[in-house]
Amino acid sequence: MTNTVQEAKRYLDNAREILREKARKEDGYYQDSKYVKMAGHTAYAGVLVALDGLLGKKNKGRKDVEWYKQQLAKLDKKLLNSFVGVYDTLHLSMSYDG
Repeated sequence: MTNTVQEAKRYLDNAREILREKARKEDGYYQDSKYVKMAGHTAYAGVLVALDGLLGKKNKGRKDVEWYKQQLAKLDKKLLNSFVGVYDTLHLSMSYDG
């Protein structure tokens, strides 16, 4: 689990670096949506790495957001709510919308 947490933190550090070095912040807003999208995707991937370490492997098929939600609902409602916020912010707003 320690390796998984370290790996997840590495993803988040990479996302911060992308924003800091490439997204050009002006007047409190990032100017380059390409790098905002890249940072959002990288950070979200880090969250999934951490959750995979916690939840383990899925028996059949590819994991999707609904699988994560179902697993977290069984485990911890507060963690589920945090994940939904992370999904909305990092994956939808940043990764897709930039």
